[in-house]
Amino acid sequence: MRIAYLDCFSGISGDMFLGALVDAGLPFELFEKTVAELNVGAKLEHSRVDRAGIAGTKLDVIVDGEKDMPREEFWEKQKSVASSQSPVAQSQAARDRGLETREGPTGGTAKHSHEHVHTIGHEYAHSPQGSSIATAEQHHHRAPARGLSEILKIIAAAAISEPARRIANEIFLALGAAEAKVHHVGVDDVHFHEVGAADAIVDVVCAAVGVEALGVEQFICSPLNVGGGTVTCLHGVMPVPAPATLELLKDAPIYSCEIQKELVTPTGAAIVKVLATSFGPRPTMMTQKVGYGAGSRDFAGHPNVLRISIGEAQLPEIESGGTPVEQIAILEANLDDLNPQVIGYIVDRALAQGALDAFSTPVQMKKNRPGTLLTMLARPENEKHLRELLFRESSTLGIRTRHEQRYALPRRHEAVKTQWGEVRMKVATLNGEAVHYAPEYEDCRRIAAEHHVALKTVMQEVIRLYMEKYLERQHG
Repeated sequence: MRIAYLDCFSGISGDMFLGALVDAGLPFELFEKTVAELNVGAKLEHSRVDRAGIAGTKLDVIVDGEKDMPREEFWEKQKSVASSQSPVAQSQAARDRGLETREGPTGGTAKHSHEHVHTIGHEYAHSPQGSSIATAEQHHHRAPARGLSEILKIIAAAAISEPARRIANEIFLALGAAEAKVHHVGVDDVHFHEVGAADAIVDVVCAAVGVEALGVEQFICSPLNVGGGTVTCLHGVMPVPAPATLELLKDAPIYSCEIQKELVTPTGAAIVKVLATSFGPRPTMMTQKVGYGAGSRDFAGHPNVLRISIGEAQLPEIESGGTPVEQIAILEANLDDLNPQVIGYIVDRALAQGALDAFSTPVQMKKNRPGTLLTMLARPENEKHLRELLFRESSTLGIRTRHEQRYALPRRHEAVKTQWGEVRMKVATLNGEAVHYAPEYEDCRRIAAEHHVALKTVMQEVIRLYMEKYLERQHG
């Protein structure tokens, strides 16, 4: 199984994740093309940088000619803008926000907002009423706010695959849900200002496109170093991790080390929440590619990078007969009152969250009701969160579980070069001899779509080329 391991020893952000993917071998042009087709007024730049002696790839999102920057630097700049403004300019900026200035009860001034949405600025910080930083920020970026529903429409119209679109939607919905909970507002009341929205759309959609291009079946994540200290944002001064970040990282192992800066951004936290199927130490794997995505800051003695390792998971213990065997959990639930569309959604979510397999079987239930038996196969470490998924998303009141042994043939990937590009061939062996082989569907599907070739033609050609290569090896 092809897996990726995220080493978050210096946290994670959207641009660090993209940088790591490019550093691991994904073509930068894939992201350039994606950003151009999004048409949100942004572009990407990439460069090789050094972070405490470690070389990595730095990706920058450029919006209105400005690079994204760490949150505290952004708001320090905005405070400087605010302090340099004349009272007339500050009053005009306040009117731009819909703020009404009136005499307070003690003769001072108090500002009241007629806005009923929470506008998310740099890294999704919300603006408190009457904040001088917020006033400067609004004066600096007068573009209208984008609601979450509008952003989802942009993603729906994007020229990306359906799996990538689903991942992007899930990341943005996770961001919106976290902000809504923290601020006790509805998800529809969470808005991104134009610059923040463009930057976030680029990070999230490119992350989704990159994940699909990797062809990784499972993401595993280390405990996350969230940093420490405080950060200045539109709320004022907040402890690290920021509220929305912490909400997104519920059930994930986090810690703080000596770096007193914000290391995990809301975008990074949402990417982890959606992609990671489990957390823990590096799994047993044959590493094939490694990439380092650099953050904006350069700390002395601490490489500020996100490392991604991509390779093949090694199967567990081998019995004397040569076939790997492992313990798996089987989860089952009978459903007779659930929309079939929801069942399909649950199966997709289960597979995305680490289920080895998930499938449904028609059954006849009590009172002669036609029903569905929903079954999931999982490794023991994934049983708990898959059980919670089934309770949360389905209508079942009870789940049956049991543990069994699974024998699985060893498998590996071999690269097959075709006229359209490289395709992975999955090869299963018994006692060292190849007994099954099949082209990776996602590789073939991508090539078929990009080159306007019938999918079956691509698959047949891959098999033909592999067999030629295999026979050459056999006959020396």
